[in-house]
Amino acid sequence: MKDNEQERFPIVDEEGNVIGQATRGECHNGSRLLHAVVHLHVFNSQGELYLQKRPEWKDIQPGKWDTAVGGHIDYGETPEEALCREVREELGITDFIPEFVGKYVFDSKRERELVYVNRTIYDGPVQPSKDELDGGRFWSMAEIDKAIGQGVLTPNFESEFERFLASKNDKNN
Repeated sequence: MKDNEQERFPIVDEEGNVIGQATRGECHNGSRLLHAVVHLHVFNSQGELYLQKRPEWKDIQPGKWDTAVGGHIDYGETPEEALCREVREELGITDFIPEFVGKYVFDSKRERELVYVNRTIYDGPVQPSKDELDGGRFWSMAEIDKAIGQGVLTPNFESEFERFLASKNDKNN
């Protein structure tokens, strides 16, 4: 399996306004064109956080553990529409209530993403896509703390967890 390099993404400014479009290949080839993505962090009522395992065929961070749901916003799609689509495609979940946490620009040597961060508390069935993921599971906060900086988790997840979730989870769960 392989990502569709010709898939079209909106190019955005740092506020999320669409200013153009480019292919996945163009966005991930080091051009650093700012494109938008959605993330959903799925907590269960015990305060554990679901992480997905990225397949080895992914062009970015293959084989690492990552945010429960992460996906690109398609050209012409709103962040809310993209979030619902990605959650359904990746985890088979349709009955969740997202809480918008914030947005930020993730900057790496290879790409720049405007990330719309959401979280939810969900105790229903999770059915990770066999086509898009190499599985997933709920992690305790202690397991995540131990894995940070060990090359097990994606750098994007680690920075987002520290920025938005570590202290927020302590307060809300």
